[in-house]
Amino acid sequence: MKRYRILVVEDDPAIRRGLVDALTIEGYEALEAGDGEAGLHRALAEPFDLILLDLMLPGRDGMDVLREVRGARPVLPVIILTARGREEDRVGGLRLGADDYVVKPFSVRELLARVEAVLRRSPERPVEVTELAIPGGTADLNRSEVRFDDGRRCKLSEREMALLRYLASNPGRCVSRDEILLRVWQMDPRGIETRTVDMHVARLREKLGESPSGGGVLATVRGKGYMFTPPEGAG
Repeated sequence: MKRYRILVVEDDPAIRRGLVDALTIEGYEALEAGDGEAGLHRALAEPFDLILLDLMLPGRDGMDVLREVRGARPVLPVIILTARGREEDRVGGLRLGADDYVVKPFSVRELLARVEAVLRRSPERPVEVTELAIPGGTADLNRSEVRFDDGRRCKLSEREMALLRYLASNPGRCVSRDEILLRVWQMDPRGIETRTVDMHVARLREKLGESPSGGGVLATVRGKGYMFTPPEGAG
């Protein structure tokens, strides 16, 4: 049976220790970080199945950490721990991609139940992608580059890499422009008229060696959005 790894990012030592102990007793492997910078570093450098993230952190606050984690690891589950009970704070975290939130003070039983529920859903989440087969080459998302079989290489910008990673993490599913703006750009799409998503897709297609109109791994779903379609035979 898999032992889930959970990162607890909480600046209050007593709360952090209590959460780590409770998770360990339940059979989880619990690791910890006491501020936003340390939490972000661990979240991006080590494999985790879930992050428990306090919003009120010294240095980089939880919203900033969540934004960075979502950009780099879009499928990693995150539960927000917050003393902010206001609706706009909870909604803001959910819009940035949090899977759930728990308002302090909370009971250990409630938190463990929410952890179990999120982890139960996580196998249905898209798989995190680091390397992609494309016609005539490979897109390496760890190195932010495209390598072609003939030896050519092409660097991807941070935004192009995040866009490709998100689409490839949802293979065969049409992802709307609004969802891309929300999940990749971390922008509220309501009331926004912009062609930035289409422009980035066009540049990404060019770097992948595809036709501007599509037909490669990045397909246009007319009037809806974009879909990543793995090349035939790709794993």
